[in-house]
Amino acid sequence: MGPALLASVVMIGTLCCVAQTQAPPPSSSGASPQNTALQDLQSQVHELKELVLQLQQQTVDSHAEITKLREELESRSNAGGQTGSDQQSAGYIGSSSDQLGQRLDHIEEDQQLLSSELKDQYQTKVESASKYRIRFSGIVLFNLFGNSGSVENQDVPTWSIRPDSSESSGSVGGTMRQSILGFETFGPDFLGAHTSANVNFDFGGGFPATYNGVDSALVRLRTAAVRLDWKDTSVIVGQDQLFLSPLAPTSFATVIVPALSYSGNLWSWTPQLRVEHRFAMSGDSTITLQGAFMDPLTGEPPDNDYYTWYRIADAGEQSRQPAYGVHVGYSRPMLGQNFTIGAGGYYSRQNWGYSRVVNSWAGMMDANLPLSRKFSLSAEAYRGAAIGGLGASLGRSVLFNGLLDDPATSVVALNTVGGWAQLKFRATSKLEFNGAFGEDNPFAADVREFGDQSASYAPYFITRNRSAFGNVIYRPRSDLVLALEYRRLRTFTIFDSSWEASQINMSMGVLF
Repeated sequence: MGPALLASVVMIGTLCCVAQTQAPPPSSSGASPQNTALQDLQSQVHELKELVLQLQQQTVDSHAEITKLREELESRSNAGGQTGSDQQSAGYIGSSSDQLGQRLDHIEEDQQLLSSELKDQYQTKVESASKYRIRFSGIVLFNLFGNSGSVENQDVPTWSIRPDSSESSGSVGGTMRQSILGFETFGPDFLGAHTSANVNFDFGGGFPATYNGVDSALVRLRTAAVRLDWKDTSVIVGQDQLFLSPLAPTSFATVIVPALSYSGNLWSWTPQLRVEHRFAMSGDSTITLQGAFMDPLTGEPPDNDYYTWYRIADAGEQSRQPAYGVHVGYSRPMLGQNFTIGAGGYYSRQNWGYSRVVNSWAGMMDANLPLSRKFSLSAEAYRGAAIGGLGASLGRSVLFNGLLDDPATSVVALNTVGGWAQLKFRATSKLEFNGAFGEDNPFAADVREFGDQSASYAPYFITRNRSAFGNVIYRPRSDLVLALEYRRLRTFTIFDSSWEASQINMSMGVLF
């Protein structure tokens, strides 16, 4: 019975893999490919149902046999006790009992294996309109926060604002809107490449104007991309992470925007067409080259009159050419971790009307350095101009001294420099400590000379934004996360003043 059960499990696993990965054969009867594929899939599903029914019957038979063997074993054990004076009979009964016990253990092991395999099939199966496999993942994350001082965003603050004497000097609350939902599908091979696609959402899209709307956060698209992966080359199209800034500080207190955003950590989920090629070197080291055409974002918020229904071209898109990005990275194993170092470049043009064209550019560097098997140091730095679309200068790319509708108004690029660094200590496989600091520094001279206005939601007069945090993250299980974090913010202005704020954040999340 045991081999039959295992053979059934193997048959079911094989059939599931065939149903998910093997393309249907072409029809020879003239029927449409869609109908032929549907018929083949229905046939496979029917066969799978038949196998499941057979497997269930075998499970019932196994359970009955286990019960029978237990009764027989108990009966013979009692008989052995009653005839203990007859050594030959006792030996025979003992030997038979041992054989029955071994057989019983073997059948129980087979039944446990069968139950485990069936549970895995049930848990990993996600219904799809196509025959290809889909994986559902994400995190359900709860954040409890307490703020001291005034910040621009209560649950996920990125900079501090001028205190208002009419308001409280702090706040407290909780949120689930940093939870993330993601889908990934694995498609057919195309031109020798494995195809796949993914889409990820969070609930950071704002708040509806309803009763207790702060607890009814709006769904927001984060990333969505299609990939073609060969052995050493990949092509990625879609809205993806900023490959020019590949690292990020570790935090569960700020997920809807990366940690240290607007404080030295460049980020942008940008539509792009990217090609990357990997060169395998000696010693398990790898060099990766990446290049992309990107949407030339400027950091401008949507037009308030049209953003609900229509998309209006921003200054970068009005230049009628994409942004260009390149990155080269080197990596190799070191001290049980991964040592990486990289450099990138970015260029785009922005047209602010009336032939006012601004060049946007940036140079970046990134590194992750293992210091020991438990310590590592990671950092990024950049220098550029007009890169509000990449998250620099609190989203500000340019400054202007009048109305943009006035041809006499001048527009200049805002220069900026910034970066961040993080020290990580992995005390155990379940416990880690992180400390990080970052700063974004738009040139004060630019702001003082030409900072009457800016095309951003942030005030034009801010010259520097600084942030630091320390956290402890505990994972009692691989899918359970507990974290405690303290964050400190300080924002400077051209008026020789600064504002300070802080937050304590407790997080609990379950990954799936």
